Amino acid sequence: MNNLIDWHLESDAVWQACIELAQRFAADRTLGQDQAKGRSLALLFFNPSLRTRTSMEIAAARLGAHSSVIVPGQGTWGFAWEDGTVMDGGEAEHIHDAAGVLSQYFDAIGVRLFASLTSREADREERHLKRFERAAQVPVVNLESAYYHPCQALADAACITERFDGNPAGKKFVLTWAYHPRALPTAVPNSALLAAARLGMDVTVAAPEGFELDPAVLDMAGSGVSVSRGMDEALDGADVVYAKSWSGSMVYHLPEAEAAARALHSDWRVTADRMRRTRDGAFMHCLPVRRGVVVDDAVLDGPQALHLRQAAYRLFAQQAILSKIWDLPL
Repeated sequence: MNNLIDWHLESDAVWQACIELAQRFAADRTLGQDQAKGRSLALLFFNPSLRTRTSMEIAAARLGAHSSVIVPGQGTWGFAWEDGTVMDGGEAEHIHDAAGVLSQYFDAIGVRLFASLTSREADREERHLKRFERAAQVPVVNLESAYYHPCQALADAACITERFDGNPAGKKFVLTWAYHPRALPTAVPNSALLAAARLGMDVTVAAPEGFELDPAVLDMAGSGVSVSRGMDEALDGADVVYAKSWSGSMVYHLPEAEAAARALHSDWRVTADRMRRTRDGAFMHCLPVRRGVVVDDAVLDGPQALHLRQAAYRLFAQQAILSKIWDLPL
């Protein structure tokens, strides 16, 4: 595995090996200690981060590597992105040169680049991330892009596998849309859907009309994915409830209409009553989560909540990813 852009580009063997490796790191804090001594990792965050940033920093440290966090625009030059740009404006450095320079100093580069939500074509094609990948001369790790979040997906898959004693196949996984006051990207729900399907789970996606996930992603997940227009019926008999907010497709051309449509569905919230419809199902969320908006306190603070163990797996997943990228002997 050279770069990690998304798991759908990796083989089943690599995917399964990384799940098992994340679980090994979960079981043994000393695993891989100092195996990456002398290596360095750049973490380039164009967007905010709590879990991804801190888990990557700690993962590198546990393996013995040095990490540097870079926040463009805060202590760096502004970057130009387009090929052939005449740079006579505010941007002082081209991303092609920045990626080339960082490749001289670091042994891998993690990049976070959220969706623009202004051009669906550009987001779907991952244009910015691919430009960076082409310019870099060392492995690139996607720390969440326009369409995918492979670090979160690996953590989710390993956590679910642990929950079901290594055999999540056939369990009912419900990915449910939830209300949010802001339009959010689809990277996490896309990756959660693909991860659950790859684990062989019985997957249902629940979302109001107009908030369907990209059909191309649903096709990638396979024909076994069910779609529901109601949260209540979708949650019946669920073993896992994964709540996440995401924007409707109108956001790209009619953002005001998308906001108005989203506001009509503020009742799409995971409550304790709704969780009683499940088969003692686990509640999952990638975090950060808006309490009382996406999910009630009674769920997050109750026995069905799995989100903190899920968050803990972010560290173990990051250790697994770096170990594979650098081919560390474990």
